[in-house]
Amino acid sequence: GKDDNVMEYSVVLKEIPQRYVASLRKTIPSYDKEGMLWEQMMKEIYPQNVQYANPCYSIAVFHDKEHKEHNPDVEIQISVEGSYQNTENVVFKTVPPVLVASATFKGSYDQITAVNQAVVNWSSDNNYDFDGAMFTIYHVSPAQTQNQDELVTEVCFPVKKK
Repeated sequence: GKDDNVMEYSVVLKEIPQRYVASLRKTIPSYDKEGMLWEQMMKEIYPQNVQYANPCYSIAVFHDKEHKEHNPDVEIQISVEGSYQNTENVVFKTVPPVLVASATFKGSYDQITAVNQAVVNWSSDNNYDFDGAMFTIYHVSPAQTQNQDELVTEVCFPVKKK
């Protein structure tokens, strides 16, 4: 039979709808320090009693052209309803709809490289070019569970037909 260690990830083409988001973008020491951004955002928007949209689309956008071990440029976004004042680091803005090749996986972030590769392979097999910064949607994030097996993450690469 197949090698049990090789996960099969199913890749889909879909549109992420237009969203109104709270956004915070910074250079962080490394990818695993993304939590700093979420803590800072929550602290800054807390006084405005921000209402989250449903779905809230907790997203991290990776603005560097390639994976960086040090000082990646990362933007986090969460969809909100209502209108709010920008804070020192948080900007409220409308994000246009985007066509993505996406794959959703359950479990630990160790899989992320394999999932990224699956999306990259699918895109080239189907004649799509990448069109913008890759992002992940945290459907079930470490904020919601301590159990890595319960995490649900969607990897999205904006694409356009070649």
